[in-house]
Amino acid sequence: MPSTAPNAPVPQGEHEPRPDPQALTSNPDPSQNAPTDVDYTPHPESSLEVPPEREAIVKAITNLYSGSASEDDMKVYAEKAVYDDPWSFCDTRYKIAGQWYGIPKLFASTKTLATEIVENTPTTLAWKQTQEYTPKLVHFSKAVNSLITCTLDGEGK
Repeated sequence: MPSTAPNAPVPQGEHEPRPDPQALTSNPDPSQNAPTDVDYTPHPESSLEVPPEREAIVKAITNLYSGSASEDDMKVYAEKAVYDDPWSFCDTRYKIAGQWYGIPKLFASTKTLATEIVENTPTTLAWKQTQEYTPKLVHFSKAVNSLITCTLDGEGK
């Protein structure tokens, strides 16, 4: 049983694997990198080719980021999927759905501006994404670059 002490180390197998952002996002031209050598800006022309079933995963998740919250898009997640970002941790598809259903409540609009697939292995699909958010209360848009990583099971979920 893991310790609940605030500074206790977390055993390696008890959290979602974290990608190496430098390895996945570093721009070959060092002058284009941030001081940390991480470039989260997508370059679609450099995107890896992926089979249609992997493209469907990216499409479903970008739809969710764009406020779709549709049941079909939600099915990209396994029943016991884990969603982990700086704002939340969810450990079932039902809890994850709550995150996506909240987007249209907070934002007047949100749209995916660009993606670049940077990793495609049997168990991992990762891409850079630029998402533009327009909050409901203050109507200004802000583009945000992210690195999205999906760890896939044997069924591609």
